Amino acid sequence: MKLKSLALSALLTVSSSLLQADNTTWIPLFDGKTLDGWTPKFAKHELGKNPYRTFRVEDGILKVSYEDYDSFDGQYGHLYSNQTYSHYRLRMEYRFEGKMMPDAPHYVNLNSGVMVHSQSPLSLGLDQSFPVSLEFQFLADEGKGPRSTGNVCTPGTNLEIDGQLVTQHIVKSSAPTFPAGEWVAIEIEVRGNEEIIHRVNGEEVLRYQKPQLDPKDGVEAAAPLLAAGAPLMLDHGHIALQAEGQGVWFRNIELLPLGE
Repeated sequence: MKLKSLALSALLTVSSSLLQADNTTWIPLFDGKTLDGWTPKFAKHELGKNPYRTFRVEDGILKVSYEDYDSFDGQYGHLYSNQTYSHYRLRMEYRFEGKMMPDAPHYVNLNSGVMVHSQSPLSLGLDQSFPVSLEFQFLADEGKGPRSTGNVCTPGTNLEIDGQLVTQHIVKSSAPTFPAGEWVAIEIEVRGNEEIIHRVNGEEVLRYQKPQLDPKDGVEAAAPLLAAGAPLMLDHGHIALQAEGQGVWFRNIELLPLGE
């Protein structure tokens, strides 16, 4: 078990330095057939478990499906890239499918996202719902007024905008509201600890700087990372696709390395 754990640890913390040599070619992170290159972690489940095949590949699409669940029961999940990344552009398309799980919190309705600069799934607590990270949030129209996609959410983190520290959990973008069943193209440009830019359908909707751990965050998130010696400022991490009680589809997941 120890050797297996060490091998998995090495796999999940591979540097992306080899990718930095080429900043002209978009690299597929999803092969359209398998979950190769990704590792799931769900609250209440051991690393690598994919309960009820929540993450599945069908017809070339990476899907989050709850069709085999009796209840959600707080089983928040994320699918983590096996590599870590620092300077890159990440693009994909998403659309929502079906209804949220009835026993999930109301905020997960037509809500998902992709996390960047995420902590390693190896460092998550068994019941931890969300990784310390920065989330490019996906939202869709609930019929209750404007609901912009492309916001940033900050589980266990803070950020800066124009030199000012921002500690609120959600910073809204300038993106429009989209229907649930529509494919939306998003891109996030990540430049280490310098700056992160959100784009929706080719238009910039948000930018912020200096992503960092939140020293005041709880015992299952940023605090133990800092206590273990993690630097305050975030300049790299895993990419993680979210499963939080709402069906969502992902396709055309690609990464373009950027020079540091």
